[in-house]
Amino acid sequence: MIKEKERRPVAGIPALVSFILLFLSSVGGVIWSVNLLDGPLKVAGIIFFLLLALFFALCFGGLFDVHPNQGVVLQLFGKYVGTARQAGLRWANPFYTKKKISLRARNFETARLKVNDQDGNPIEIAAVVVWRVIDTAEACFQVDNYENYVHMQSEAALRNLATAYPYDAHEESQISLRGATAAIAAHLKTEIQERLAKAGVEVVESRISHLAYAPEIAAVMLQRQQASAIIAARQKIVEGAVGMVEMALDRLSKNKVVNLDEERRAAMVSNLLVVLCGERAAQPVLNTGTIYH
Repeated sequence: MIKEKERRPVAGIPALVSFILLFLSSVGGVIWSVNLLDGPLKVAGIIFFLLLALFFALCFGGLFDVHPNQGVVLQLFGKYVGTARQAGLRWANPFYTKKKISLRARNFETARLKVNDQDGNPIEIAAVVVWRVIDTAEACFQVDNYENYVHMQSEAALRNLATAYPYDAHEESQISLRGATAAIAAHLKTEIQERLAKAGVEVVESRISHLAYAPEIAAVMLQRQQASAIIAARQKIVEGAVGMVEMALDRLSKNKVVNLDEERRAAMVSNLLVVLCGERAAQPVLNTGTIYH
């Protein structure tokens, strides 16, 4: 594998000034040869200073600029030479090919993918991935197009993640796509990073941006969620009602307000549960007789 190695080119401003002065001197040498030399020396002088002027003009092609958070990959006839990261105007061999790669953090949102979760339910899922290049040599030479590689591998990792977890948790300790967002985001980041390591890319952050059941089962799943919510609410109501009935019977027995036999206790428990668990307010009935009539 090709790893990045830093290259420190010559400072560009002194090189630019030097080449301008040398080029002008060469042009002046041509003029001097034309006006002051004769015979073979004149021809030789003109040729020499013209070649010198062409050489210094060629040297201008070695100037290039490096922006902050940018790397310039240098190659000599296909061979990797190094990467310049120092910002500013720089100069290197004019025959170097120079490819600029941004080192800034970038982000994109994947397409909405339709996949099956762990339970086999079709869902729609999308994610936002924040990434940056940390090794310009790997990004340039290990993969054909590192930006396209990041997009494709991120979507593949998201598909794999969606099939590993259910949409909703059926147990309290179970991790689900909807219920454990932090754990899912950490898993997604690790999954994408493993796939992008060879491309010299670091995943800064990744989070699910869209999660929903597929349209064909959305209505059914909504009813299921509503039923689950109703059952959970009923369980809480029943637990509270039973506790209140127990407390009422204990207080009545402890304070000796009234002594009830088993039949009357059962009737009282039934009435209290109806009152406490009913969806509508109970209508009171006044008993004008005795406890048994």
